Amino acid sequence: MAETALALAQKAAQLFRERGFENARLEAELLLAGVLGIKRLELYTQFDRPIDEQELETFRSWVRRRLRHEPLQYITGDVQFRTLRLKVDRRALIPRPETEVLVGVALDHLKRQAAPAPRVLDLGTGTGAIALAVLAEHPAATAVATDASLDALALARENAESTGLVARLTLRSGDLWDAVAADERFDVVVSNPPYVAEAEAPTLAPEVREWEPGAALFAGADGLQVIQRIVDGAAAHLLPGGLLAIEVGLGQAGAVAARLDATRAFESARIVQDLADRPRIVSAVRRAEDAD
Repeated sequence: MAETALALAQKAAQLFRERGFENARLEAELLLAGVLGIKRLELYTQFDRPIDEQELETFRSWVRRRLRHEPLQYITGDVQFRTLRLKVDRRALIPRPETEVLVGVALDHLKRQAAPAPRVLDLGTGTGAIALAVLAEHPAATAVATDASLDALALARENAESTGLVARLTLRSGDLWDAVAADERFDVVVSNPPYVAEAEAPTLAPEVREWEPGAALFAGADGLQVIQRIVDGAAAHLLPGGLLAIEVGLGQAGAVAARLDATRAFESARIVQDLADRPRIVSAVRRAEDAD
């Protein structure tokens, strides 16, 4: 007799609890819903559903992968990011809720500026999540998204095509400003760059340390190596009144804001809290050129 969805979810949750996983029941249900091709909440109306052999084998495989600390999003192959469902795999960092706040900062600025056809630059795009979320919620915008990883750019293109936004997105290969023409200027420059100090690697969860691409995580001894390059080059690529918005690590916001203020090319930097009330986004508006 075939096992039911409820029985499988309960067994997997118990196994996860025994191995010390937090949110064991939630993870078991998300994996099972992914196998069945339904939303987690729909699972509650189908707990008596018999699970066939193919579904059972896939579920067991996914549970084994999760027990090796492979991120759940890599196992299911997708992630919800604001209004979009995006493909995700080991070619790029998994988009986080904190980065949804970064998108919100960019969109708020675009709405205030009310430019007829704003241009957005996303440095280090990874999955394409930031650029695509902005495009999805601001129909008049176009975006350029860059990444040093060709694998990440291929994933971003897949997401642009699946979301129907590919016509408004230009993807470029290159390391930060190397992918941007000297005379190119934008209404918004946004980035979720690497910002973890290399010495912090042992403190990261195994899901992060062992599975996500290190090039998207680590940035020198203090974690600020990439952010500093973004700050130092931003003024040359922003229109007057344009916004620079960067996601930063814990304890970095003050130093990044000070570096922005020291350029004298921006209005006073602003620090925005994330969903857990931690300083996570640093943004600043480009001054008029005669004020430099």
